[in-house]
Amino acid sequence: MKNVFLFLADGFEEIEAIATLDVLLRGNINAITVSITGNTLVSGAHGITIDAATLFEDADFSGGDMLILPGGMPGASNLNSHKELKELILTYADEGKFIAAICAAPLVLGGLGLMRGKRATVYPGYEYTLEGAEYQDTGVVRDCNIITGKGPGFALEFGLALVEALEGKHEADAVARGLLKQ
Repeated sequence: MKNVFLFLADGFEEIEAIATLDVLLRGNINAITVSITGNTLVSGAHGITIDAATLFEDADFSGGDMLILPGGMPGASNLNSHKELKELILTYADEGKFIAAICAAPLVLGGLGLMRGKRATVYPGYEYTLEGAEYQDTGVVRDCNIITGKGPGFALEFGLALVEALEGKHEADAVARGLLKQ
């Protein structure tokens, strides 16, 4: 079973976190929510609080296959301020593992230089944060091991793209049928 880590910071976009998590679980992927706040209870941008499975400092990321960054504000900025998370992202990138970010969260990847020469999307108005990327005005973009999503309206499509990357098109299509997306 594949292991993925979905990071939660205060101000995260709830739809992007919860819908993505739900789709991954339907795709038989072990999705673990990780708080970077020092508290397992993390408040979203619209006042919904999630109880994360673990704290960043307690998690073992060695067996992971993907890191996922939901957007929202100030959630994406809070993710970007977490030094250890950015170091982990660089480690995963060096190992060729998957990194996914939606909405404003691709700004973290852009700031790390991971978007240079890649096709990507981001929430409108944040294109400048992609530093060297070829911006795509579409819902979800995969370029090698980097998957980006445009925003909350594309959360299901984003989740399905993650399932496809990890488990293949057949599994992603099966999940999509169950969601009545096909």
